[in-house]
Amino acid sequence: MMRHAPTLVAEPEARPARGGFKLSTFTSLRYRDYRLLFFSIMFTSAGQWMEQIALSWMAYQMTDSPFMLGAINGMRAIPFLVMGPWAGVAADRMDRKQLMFLSQAYVMLLTGIMSFLILADLVQVWHLFAFTLLSGMGWSFTQPVRQTLIPNLVPRAALMNAVALQSAAFNSTRVIGPTIAGLLLASLGAGWVFALKTSLYVAVLGLLALMRVPATPGDARRASPARELWEGVQYILGNQVVSWLILLALIPMLFAMPFQTLMPVFARDVLQIGPQGFGLLVSASGIGALVGTLTVASLGNFQRKGLLLLLSGGGLGLTLIFFSWSPWVPLSLAVLVVVGGFQMTYMSMTNTLLHLNITDEVRGRVMSIYMLDMGLTPLGALFAGTLASLFSAPLAVTVMGSVCVALTITALTRVPSIRRLA
Repeated sequence: MMRHAPTLVAEPEARPARGGFKLSTFTSLRYRDYRLLFFSIMFTSAGQWMEQIALSWMAYQMTDSPFMLGAINGMRAIPFLVMGPWAGVAADRMDRKQLMFLSQAYVMLLTGIMSFLILADLVQVWHLFAFTLLSGMGWSFTQPVRQTLIPNLVPRAALMNAVALQSAAFNSTRVIGPTIAGLLLASLGAGWVFALKTSLYVAVLGLLALMRVPATPGDARRASPARELWEGVQYILGNQVVSWLILLALIPMLFAMPFQTLMPVFARDVLQIGPQGFGLLVSASGIGALVGTLTVASLGNFQRKGLLLLLSGGGLGLTLIFFSWSPWVPLSLAVLVVVGGFQMTYMSMTNTLLHLNITDEVRGRVMSIYMLDMGLTPLGALFAGTLASLFSAPLAVTVMGSVCVALTITALTRVPSIRRLA
């Protein structure tokens, strides 16, 4: 029988840096191993954003097709959807630090090979498909494992802060990464973008090697992997709050968040601002995302988490609709700042509320289902690219924003337990 009573996890020992942190915004950085995780996320995310810019621009330039742009990005969906849940089982059974290290080393190797192919002028369209598929296999293991670590590296009272700072690490590089990638694309080419990403992953492996990671809970090792996976699904289905939080996390990832896939179309064809402008569009939403996550991190143990989740989801949908029909570059950049703020506030709150409402024995499996968003977003990219090809990029983003608004209104009016979550 699955045990649903929460398991108490030993509180991590605070090891503040000399002089300590004064601002509550950075409370979680008092903990040594969380600091190492935080900075590893910064280097990893910088590489991810640069790769996304270079890969998307190359795909659109080589194919001149919004559909192919969505299809290449959509290849990432396959590993996450097929392997992601099993990665959660592995995170509940195996050494999490070793899993993270090996998966990141694997991605680094693939990135180095891709850099060589581009610099040697050997790259073809099929290489882009193969790279997104194979690198997605590595990420399908890294992401669930990383999520299971956070609650064991900080005390429960600091969990929302830790989740928000994780997003802040991701989005601080979202501001500068695309800008650097855009400049490198325009001056030296995509090969050097991939070369720089490879070097960043060397630093990531060094930080992971220094981390002290708590032991994986032993209870999850008593059954077969298939049975453990099914128990995780049963746990979600048997808890209305958790199942709705999963829905609120996954549906926007399929129908709203992939708007970023269409940024090359907006940059080149709608706003006509080229590769540097493409980097600015992505960076603009990154600025808003960074502000949003730092704001969430500063709220402390905020008691209206559910309401904030739903309001930010509705705001995300409305601002996406507004952006889709903006004809003016400064206005588009300003709206994308707001979009980014709503987006990361929404994602931080769903992540925090899930951690607070699940037990540690099933954390890896539940979070691996949650991390299916990493597979649904590329699948949504295929949906977005298809819509843009059949109609237009502005209409596609309008549809995506409308889905997000409809979902949050439904949850707000039909599931009062969500908006009352504290």
